[in-house]
Amino acid sequence: MDKFGKSQSVTRIEDKRFLTGSGHYIADGDTASALHCYVLRSEVAHGRITALDIGDAQQAAGVHLVVTASDLTAAGGTNRIEANLVQNRDGTMGAAPARPILASDRVRFVGEPIVAVIAETLHAARDAAEMIVVEIDELPVKLDVRAGGETLHPEAPDNRAFDWGTGDGDATDAAFEAAARVVRLEVEDNRIITNSMEPRGCRADWDGARLHFAFSGQGVWAMKDRLATMLGLQPDAVHVTIPDVGGGFGMKVMPYPEYGIVAHAARTLGRPVSWMGERTESMLSDNAGRDLTTLAELAFDGDGRITAYRVHSRINLGAYNGMMGQPIQTELFSRVLMGCYDVQTVWMRAEGFYTNTTQVDAYRGAGRPEAIYVLERAMDRAARELGIDPWELRRRNFIPADRFPYLSATGETYDVGDFHKVLARAAQTADHAGFAARRDADAARGLLRGQGLCYYIESILGDPSEGARIVFEEDGTVSIHVGTQSNGQGHETVYARFLADQTGIPVASIRVVQGDSDIIPQGGGTGGSRSVTTQANAMLATVAQMMSALMPYLADKLGVDLADLSFDDETFRAAGSNMTPSLLEVAEMARADGRADLLDHAARATLPARSFPNGAHVAEVVVDPETGVVRVDRYTVVDDFGNLINPLLAEGQVHGGVVQGLGQALCEHVVHDAEGQLLTASFMDYALPRAGDVPMIGFTSEPVPSTANPMGMKGCGEAGTVGSMAAVANAVQDALWVRGVRQADMPFTPMRVWSLLQNEPVAAEK
Repeated sequence: MDKFGKSQSVTRIEDKRFLTGSGHYIADGDTASALHCYVLRSEVAHGRITALDIGDAQQAAGVHLVVTASDLTAAGGTNRIEANLVQNRDGTMGAAPARPILASDRVRFVGEPIVAVIAETLHAARDAAEMIVVEIDELPVKLDVRAGGETLHPEAPDNRAFDWGTGDGDATDAAFEAAARVVRLEVEDNRIITNSMEPRGCRADWDGARLHFAFSGQGVWAMKDRLATMLGLQPDAVHVTIPDVGGGFGMKVMPYPEYGIVAHAARTLGRPVSWMGERTESMLSDNAGRDLTTLAELAFDGDGRITAYRVHSRINLGAYNGMMGQPIQTELFSRVLMGCYDVQTVWMRAEGFYTNTTQVDAYRGAGRPEAIYVLERAMDRAARELGIDPWELRRRNFIPADRFPYLSATGETYDVGDFHKVLARAAQTADHAGFAARRDADAARGLLRGQGLCYYIESILGDPSEGARIVFEEDGTVSIHVGTQSNGQGHETVYARFLADQTGIPVASIRVVQGDSDIIPQGGGTGGSRSVTTQANAMLATVAQMMSALMPYLADKLGVDLADLSFDDETFRAAGSNMTPSLLEVAEMARADGRADLLDHAARATLPARSFPNGAHVAEVVVDPETGVVRVDRYTVVDDFGNLINPLLAEGQVHGGVVQGLGQALCEHVVHDAEGQLLTASFMDYALPRAGDVPMIGFTSEPVPSTANPMGMKGCGEAGTVGSMAAVANAVQDALWVRGVRQADMPFTPMRVWSLLQNEPVAAEK
């Protein structure tokens, strides 16, 4: 058989199901027997609820239940969603205001849930919701990301959620004092909306003793615990499953109010209840991404080498702390900020503030794109001010290959890397040498061409532990139970092929089982590019455990010494025996002998350290100064992902990530008016990238296998987005520099770019 370990490109098993309409998403559940939930949301950004009358709605045709905040607590549960906190610089903990599932006395953003209506049909629920009378005394709206203004939470009187810092402040200040040159740049990282293919949705059913909850998410185990807390149930009374998921991006990791509402309604009514978010509803209520402004400072010696780095970020948290929100992001920020550069001292400070907008949470990179964007924009500015070629400036500051393992200034130990080799390959594949001729040719036609470089490094892993279970089924197939959760990345293909490579079991005989808290009692879910690395490690441990159990049995069966028995990844062999059974054949022998203990194997494994994927993104853009239109003309990626299991899927992941980054750089942008109303709440107002906006994306693998895991892998799920934002932004800045534009921030919409070229303000798009 062809060995999967040879890094073969294999098309996805699951694509046939998805492309022929046979996928089973949350909206494909049995809705005929289910009641429908509609959530009445706040129409104002900030105010006190002074009256709430649900009487008419309760009597409306088809209505079974109207749920308010008091109903949730009266049922023995809770009306709050917990938040993660980070420690402030002074040692205290950040503010921890409670986020209600349903608002009871105050609303803090447009779209915040107030009442839920459960009815026979969605139309009946929506009609009944229009009968609800909600009176809100509006309060001043706070949208600026600074201390002060109208207080949103008593726990944070200055609206500061946290004031976090890390690094050696004194040493960093001293390095800046002694620096030959200091370069400063403040950049904005605009707010964006996830817009997964499938919006969030859920369905709950109560059988009198247990809750079955299905939702579109990224892992079942955290949701199981959170639902038990919300409803006041024991964890064993909650069963969580996840069907096919049309995109997660980290946004679907977090708990949301609708989940607790639907679960409560199902338990109260003893009927299945479903909720499916509509697109505008999702734009209003889903946790958004990015939204921070950062001042970055670089200190250089006389040779253009970085001696210190200093950064201060102001982060818009929205109305509440999210479960996976910016406090977590700040820690990730520190891990990757100086990854690929040899610098000795760093100081970072991040301040989070509450505003009357939806929460901002980790997705599309959980801190990595933000950190890399800041660093690489600052490096590009430094090259211009120091009069050094941007590529050369990076080369001067790379960590040399012979200095690995390398302890970074932020406390991370990078196991391996060869940044010079990767960048040299990027220069070759991107035809860096031919850029000047392409720029001159465009200039002759009145166009502006710019090239942007981003060299990134990621810190990936999340939970380093994961488990796997291999079960030989009675029908001759094999099930592999995994603790990660596919959101469309191709896990079914990767895991089946990996197991086939290790065991010789035909891929067609392997079924991947995921997303069921009853069948799989523990798992880390999917996030932070952890899935394939941790899951493959767990599968190796499970295969080893399985072989240690099967080999003695088979040796006895064949009448040979255990020491003489071997397995060549396809069949068992032993000197003195002409039998060469496959693993499936051995399993059938064990079944015939009544050895059920040999048909089910499980193990957990923990990776000893993180791995650090890295690479170079090179973007070339063409700007039409007459219209401000920016077109990405060329795009090249050279990545060090270590050993690739399936290059085709890795390339697909990179392509998707690059397009996400292009979307933010060119067109995606969340806009609120002065009253906190979301002005970009539909696809008529919120622009997503289309096929015509995306060039052909070149992808090249330049691996330096990791020593942090037995497979030599480094992870790749978020790498495309991590590099593309800064590469495109640096390219646009390069194109506009010759026209005197010294500060260009995303998104590079035609109006914004045209205004920059006319030296006009662009505040209207803020």
